[in-house]
Amino acid sequence: MKTLLNVIWLFLSGFWLFLGYLVAGLILCITIIGIPFGIAAFRIGVYALWPFGYRVVDRYDAGAPSLIGNVLWILLAGWWLALGHIAAGIALCVTIIGIPFGIANFKLIPVSLMPLGREIVRTDEPFAGRY
Repeated sequence: MKTLLNVIWLFLSGFWLFLGYLVAGLILCITIIGIPFGIAAFRIGVYALWPFGYRVVDRYDAGAPSLIGNVLWILLAGWWLALGHIAAGIALCVTIIGIPFGIANFKLIPVSLMPLGREIVRTDEPFAGRY
């Protein structure tokens, strides 16, 4: 079922969201300071490409640097990536078939706003993300 949902997701919004994260990652990797943010954009972009079968968990060892990084992330790229998820979610919720995919877009908004201090793990790993 996850594979079918991922394939439908890829055609409806996953590919375009992935391209948005790819562009954000490339722009952020221009400077040395932006490389960690670019890597986070690439990581979330792959998650936005194939979201079903994965989940986001908080890293308990992340501290103040993650908070500062998330504030910078929101200013640099997070707000417009979140707007992309909002627009795609609203567009997908227009049809009955697209409602689950629109909800999936809305679930991606928190990680698009604050990706640092979080980890993407498979749903079938029972103790993933626990330290």
